[in-house]
Amino acid sequence: MVVLATKVYVEGRARERALDSLRSMLADSLGELEVEWSVGLRHDEFPSVTLTGTDATAARSLLREAWGEITPHREPGEVYVGTLESWDDEGFVLDAGEPVAVPTDQLGLGPGTPGQVRERFGLVQHLPLGFVEGGEGTPTRLSDAERDRLFDWTRGAGRVNVNSATRSEVRATVNRAGHARDVVTVERLGLLEQSIVCADGTDPPGLLAAIGSYLPAELRCVVTT
Repeated sequence: MVVLATKVYVEGRARERALDSLRSMLADSLGELEVEWSVGLRHDEFPSVTLTGTDATAARSLLREAWGEITPHREPGEVYVGTLESWDDEGFVLDAGEPVAVPTDQLGLGPGTPGQVRERFGLVQHLPLGFVEGGEGTPTRLSDAERDRLFDWTRGAGRVNVNSATRSEVRATVNRAGHARDVVTVERLGLLEQSIVCADGTDPPGLLAAIGSYLPAELRCVVTT
């Protein structure tokens, strides 16, 4: 079994659509392997995938690489994935099956309070983030790859990050709002966390204002410098 590092925190029909979307993605990624699989949902809203068959080991590795894994067996110095649960002046708290504190001075994302960092990089709640497990005398920090990814976001044409919606729902919303030409793509960050990559000349705050009424979600802009 693999517990995927992405959460299903919506309810009702939205939850059913999210799980259907996950099953579709798993079918695409595992379709060439000799494996049978099923999806469950843990009490803490992380989906679990049970795998059996000749290629079960390869399938587990593929899912860990694609989604990250929630595991209680973390080794100091190794990279894992947690979802952004909360933030305060002390730093970020990630959900990795249990709370994982990343102190402010270990974010590595430039000056400002954690709240200001979150605004600057457009970090919506529940966004999966890579971290390096701390050990005795060593605090947990965001991973180098995660820091690089977030800094890259500030060097393009801008983005609007969204939670509580699948990629297909966000794409449909952009089209419904008449802004398909203002978007390069919708990049999947997690099952319910997406990044709308703006076309050159598109103002991210303006796009957010245009689509915000269509999405019952948290939206945050990444404005390039």
